[in-house]
Amino acid sequence: MDFSAALDQALTNLHDEGRYRTFIDIERTKGHFPKAIWNKPDGTKQEITVWCGNDYLGMGQHPVVLEAMHEALDATGAGSGGTRNISGTTVYHKRLEAELADLHQKEDALLFTSAYIANDATLSTLPKLFPGLIIYSDNLNHASMIEGIRRNGGAKRVFRHNDPEHLRELMAADDPKAPKLVAFESVYSMDGDIGPIEALCDVADEFGALTYLDEVHAVGLYGPRGGGISERDQLTNRLDIINGTLGKAFGVQGGYIAASAKMCDAVRSYAPGFIFTTSLPPVVAAGAAASVAHLKNDQDLRDRHQAAAKVLKLRLKGLGLPIIDHGTHIVPVMVGNPVHTKVLSDKLLEDHGIYVQPINFPTVPRGTERLRFTPSPVHGPGEINALVHAMDELWSHCALNRAELAG
Repeated sequence: MDFSAALDQALTNLHDEGRYRTFIDIERTKGHFPKAIWNKPDGTKQEITVWCGNDYLGMGQHPVVLEAMHEALDATGAGSGGTRNISGTTVYHKRLEAELADLHQKEDALLFTSAYIANDATLSTLPKLFPGLIIYSDNLNHASMIEGIRRNGGAKRVFRHNDPEHLRELMAADDPKAPKLVAFESVYSMDGDIGPIEALCDVADEFGALTYLDEVHAVGLYGPRGGGISERDQLTNRLDIINGTLGKAFGVQGGYIAASAKMCDAVRSYAPGFIFTTSLPPVVAAGAAASVAHLKNDQDLRDRHQAAAKVLKLRLKGLGLPIIDHGTHIVPVMVGNPVHTKVLSDKLLEDHGIYVQPINFPTVPRGTERLRFTPSPVHGPGEINALVHAMDELWSHCALNRAELAG
């Protein structure tokens, strides 16, 4: 086989479909977010505004977080020195796990290097703990959940997105004695819709199933202490396992699960993705712990985040642009064509200094390509005005039919 030619063809296919992904080289500058510097391919630099970041609250530059990281760096050095069970567990890791357990009102929490690994490692390990386990997965669950379920070798069922009745039908058709688990998300990141947590828990209870909730796009942002949608809706006690990230609202890096002490102990003891991975550097754990602790008491920051999202959605709706609005902080503008999406993204960056990545297949289904904006408390009126005016100009320039796309 001509391996080089095969690689050329695979990459050419992406270019031809308008789905080739370009990584923009940017420099974040402390204290200036959402502004950043774009290191352009020609060697020049340009100031841009980042509109697609996941540091939803700007905690990546918060003084409380930076101070904690500086202290840990000076005290411990750079790396953790090993896996969690071989010299890689420090006071900073234990402190962070305690903060996360408290955040979700669970007995314990288990720290991973990312939320992707937390989902993959946990969901692929559960059938080892519960032989014969059947996992029921929402159709739009994140790739990390899908991968973990796929790799576990157990039985799986996929229910229609946010459809408790379809879940009930699937569960009723299976052996009532088989152990079961229902896996779903709170805020789905591509459309910004919210899962019917209470209804799904009701169905799970009918069949004696465990519940697994991914709160990645909600932790830090919703609930009186930032515990997510489950905390906001007072449903935390109905979730057996909660997955979250430290790399979005908390502004640092890492992922975790929060559950009973016995569940965390079993996953810790059986999951290869935990056992054989070098632990997070203490400096990262320290910053994350400081961020989690701070956001438990900073409702004003959450309120300003929601206000920015509401203003942006209202302004874009005023232009007649086809946005999806499920009342969350995710602001998708539907384009429906990968080439048009890439053109809009390129022109926003090159002509207006606005950075937003195109979202294409396989992240979203074909025909639903979009630009996904993520406003934050530090996106002020000036940044919002510039984005709205640029979108108004470019939508017409690209000859996109607003009425057709909206329909």
